[in-house]
Amino acid sequence: MAILDVVSPYLPQGPGYLPAWLLFVAVTAAINTVSNMTSLTFSRKLYKDAFVNPVQARTFGIWTLTSAAIRFYAAYNINNKQVYDLALFSYLFALLHFGTELVVYRSVKIAAPVFSPVVVASSSLIWMFTQYNFYVQA
Repeated sequence: MAILDVVSPYLPQGPGYLPAWLLFVAVTAAINTVSNMTSLTFSRKLYKDAFVNPVQARTFGIWTLTSAAIRFYAAYNINNKQVYDLALFSYLFALLHFGTELVVYRSVKIAAPVFSPVVVASSSLIWMFTQYNFYVQA
C-alpha cells in the first residue's frame, strides 16, 4: 500500500491547491512551535540577539501555534467565510509583524530566515485574496 493511499483520506478535500498549502503551512508552523518552545536557536536566527530571550521565544512559539491552528481549520473548512477570513488576516498580521520588525524596529536580521515568513505570508495573502470568490460564496 502506497503512503499516499494511507494519507490521502486525511488531506483536505477542498478544490484547488490552496487547502493543501494551508495544511502544509500549518504543519510547518506547528513544527516551528516545538523549536521555539525548546530552544532559542530559531529565534536567534531570525531576531537580533539583543531581542532574544526564553520568554520571547516561547511567546513567538505560541503566536506561531495560534496561526497554525487557524490555517489548519481553514485548510479543512476552506468554504467557511469566517474561517477563511481569519486565515487571511493571520497572513496579513504575519506580514505586518515581520515587515515592521524589519523596516521600522530593525529587530530582525536581514538574512534568509526572515525572508521565508515574509514570502510565505505575502504570497499566501495574495493567493487567498485573489481566490476569495472561488472559495467563499458569500
